[in-house]
Amino acid sequence: MLTFSGKTIDYLNPTIEMICIEDIARGLSSESRFNGQTEYPYFVAQHSVLCSHNVPFPLALEALLHDATEAYMKDIPSPLKALLPEYKIIEQRLDSVIRQAFGLPPTMSLEVHDADQRLLDREMRSFTSHLPRDEYPLYPFGIGEGYEEFMSRFETLTSCQTGE
Repeated sequence: MLTFSGKTIDYLNPTIEMICIEDIARGLSSESRFNGQTEYPYFVAQHSVLCSHNVPFPLALEALLHDATEAYMKDIPSPLKALLPEYKIIEQRLDSVIRQAFGLPPTMSLEVHDADQRLLDREMRSFTSHLPRDEYPLYPFGIGEGYEEFMSRFETLTSCQTGE
């Protein structure tokens, strides 16, 4: 797959050199959550930014990048993904390389997983019509805002790690 930056992703043999934060931000900022089955467009980049604000600060970069594979492989609904074992293997391989590229733990932290699940419930109550509304609903980013917010959050988190 050719990315926005011009890199090529080899799904069977991904390497750290293939990974680019701008490609991740670009892909996630146009990738719909819930397979697009929401009242308003809601993208994975916003989900990732929100998730990064819902974990302790040392886990925020991991939370921001927890769905980074979806920039390269799409956000497939969990019930469908469960039927695609080969897809899951490829996704795990790519996730491992992304985690290495950004110095993240080899597997998702329990705190990040829990924050992701809590956010999922709130998102469903904010963006789908078949559940009672969340008391404090989320509002979707505007067009293009997801990329900017994602990159801003990434820069904040990585500059804090390096002490800049």
